[in-house]
Amino acid sequence: MDAIVDPKDFPASQKCTYLNAANVALMYQGAEKAIIEWQKDLAENGSINFDETAEATVFGGLHSAAARLLNAQPEDIAVGSSATELISSLAWAVAPEFGTSVVSTDIVFPSTLYPWLRVARHTNCEIRLAKGQNGYANPDDVIQLIDNRTAVVCVSHVEYGGGQRYDLLKMADVAHEHDALLVVDATQSAGAIPIDAPACGVDALVSGGYKWLCGPFGAAVMYLAPHLQNELDPGLVGFRSHKDMWDLQADRLELPTTAQRFEYSTMAYGCAIGLARSIEYLVDISVVRIFSYNKHLANLLIEGLEKRNVEIISWKLSRLVMIQSRPPLWLHGFRERIRRKWLENLRRLKLWFHGERILSGFLPTFTTSQLIFNKLWTELTKFYNSTMFYSFVSSTDDTYI
Repeated sequence: MDAIVDPKDFPASQKCTYLNAANVALMYQGAEKAIIEWQKDLAENGSINFDETAEATVFGGLHSAAARLLNAQPEDIAVGSSATELISSLAWAVAPEFGTSVVSTDIVFPSTLYPWLRVARHTNCEIRLAKGQNGYANPDDVIQLIDNRTAVVCVSHVEYGGGQRYDLLKMADVAHEHDALLVVDATQSAGAIPIDAPACGVDALVSGGYKWLCGPFGAAVMYLAPHLQNELDPGLVGFRSHKDMWDLQADRLELPTTAQRFEYSTMAYGCAIGLARSIEYLVDISVVRIFSYNKHLANLLIEGLEKRNVEIISWKLSRLVMIQSRPPLWLHGFRERIRRKWLENLRRLKLWFHGERILSGFLPTFTTSQLIFNKLWTELTKFYNSTMFYSFVSSTDDTYI
């Protein structure tokens, strides 16, 4: 099984086996180069090159790249400094009123929910949370909380703690039946799982750039469905908010009629340019291909672990399966203090398989599945010695939303 990328695109893969892209991915070298070149040019030339036209159009590449990623149009995309910033501005734009509710889960990543909690303090809308158990929230429990009072359903596409993936189309259908909006944080899925934003019915979807998109901190994107683009007043506004950003009249504010009305200020523009490069890189490879490749590796690991008598604990109903292994027999010989450390800490290492980012350190040199597994098993053994616990995310079927 050959690697699907050139290891030179991720230089760190030559010195380590990187297994933490679910936290911070290795950056695509082309993105890194674009950021450095832009910053160097700005430092040495200022506005000679980065003039008014360049600043007004600086997000154009990222608009187009993110649109390709999400099967949308460039005008459906807004750029921000972080997913949190974009969700916060959106939450204040929607501002669910008293008597309405926002539905989510109690296992969602905090920054996905915090903006709605803050708005709720102001409007006194209700926050309804489906209860999770061991990192898993039953989708039916989320759906049962949605009724005619619901204004917003806000979930992560993939839960950061357990790897659970929601059926966005099903969630959107239920939300829309009750005239509610579906807002999705796709930071843990964009780039690893194919997403057709219009087809799956989401009203808004955000993603940071530094995980599966192989980009930098400091840049994020939001898809906003066309029917909302001329309806919402962003919670955050600035000089870029006016439809002609260089018409600097302070006594009026006319917003663009596209998702770009959520772009409001200066930011680390070079990061946006870098993120555009990394997304283009992934789309050119094909996220469908990446997804299929990763699933094969995931199933390979599962089979290998089971052959070594490692007990697999998994949510069978989840589109993405979190596999937590109990300590195998060879751990019983460890000293008592090591065993206590395992029991007390239960530290988890998430092994989100994404060929060009996580396994590029050794995949280019291995061509058979068994060699790949043997190498991975060696690495996992090392991790057992230090963390005593690990987890792994895999897909159970070919379906994607």
